[in-house]
Amino acid sequence: MFSESNKKKGCIEVICGSMFSGKTEELIRRLRRAQFANQKVAIYKPAIDKRYSEEDVVSHNNTHIPSIAITSPAEMLTIDAGIQVVGIDEAQFFDESIVNVVEYLANHGVRVIVAGLDMDYLGKPFGAMPTLMAIAEDVQKVHAICVKCGNLAGYSHRIVKNKDLVLLGEKDSYEPLCRECFNKANASRRKA
Repeated sequence: MFSESNKKKGCIEVICGSMFSGKTEELIRRLRRAQFANQKVAIYKPAIDKRYSEEDVVSHNNTHIPSIAITSPAEMLTIDAGIQVVGIDEAQFFDESIVNVVEYLANHGVRVIVAGLDMDYLGKPFGAMPTLMAIAEDVQKVHAICVKCGNLAGYSHRIVKNKDLVLLGEKDSYEPLCRECFNKANASRRKA
């Protein structure tokens, strides 16, 4: 499945942070640089994420790159033998099997770049992201700006009443907050 020239070059990179922090922008930037260097790239996203496009990975700033929408991480194992770089957006929406798939790809010489939320709307570790961060050679945590006070924001505060863990949304559903403002917002929510 993988060529001999890929041996010992595999690695895992994770880009994580809150909503509106630039995770997808950074993922697209890295993938475009790989394409510019004439590397063969495959890009995946969860099929449930149809906010901007059925197929493309699209940032909140409307930067986009063609991708393949998949329902299971195992679908990534069908890539062409010559693929050198795999990009994965919104990794928190995949089940735990994504960890084994990412490790398999990296162990077979593929550079895997994963982007996703590190915490859910409750401020708890989200899905397989903590494990992906632990096994990665490189982790970059990016931050948004708190809409309440202007400090660095690391939390995705849900502003609509919905207790589902997965709720795809934008500025109509979430706002980035710093720790202090996030704790204040949650304290007032509990009182209501």
